[in-house]
Amino acid sequence: MTQLPWNAKVYRNRHGRGMRTPMFGTRLPRYRTRSGLFDDLVVAQIRRLSAAWPELVRPLQFAVEDVPPSSPAPWESEPRLCSQAFPAEHGSPARIVLYRLPIQTHAANRTDLQLAIRDEIVASIAELYGRRPDEIDPDFGL
Repeated sequence: MTQLPWNAKVYRNRHGRGMRTPMFGTRLPRYRTRSGLFDDLVVAQIRRLSAAWPELVRPLQFAVEDVPPSSPAPWESEPRLCSQAFPAEHGSPARIVLYRLPIQTHAANRTDLQLAIRDEIVASIAELYGRRPDEIDPDFGL
């Protein structure tokens, strides 16, 4: 089983000086990378929506990528920079992909980042199921 990068123990023997350990503990906030923090915020939003709408969220797959592809999907007239929703087809489940760097560049602080992630996930779920986003989450867009 693979470990997350921020949970892996990385020790280096730099210039033959022996074992080195991290300068601060792995549970401290400074140890977390921006991508690890983003992944945690995505998981928190998925859990929150799964508690409210388990029948809508459970069959979906979620993924996080750094940047969107350079060409839009064939069915999209305009490329979506922050996320894409792929409908289920040929035995593969529906998938929602969030793009980390575009979302992070538009967010000024952690609260804005949480709200942007929430809005992207809710908009993608609504797009897949043909519903309005405020039906999925009444706080959408606030």
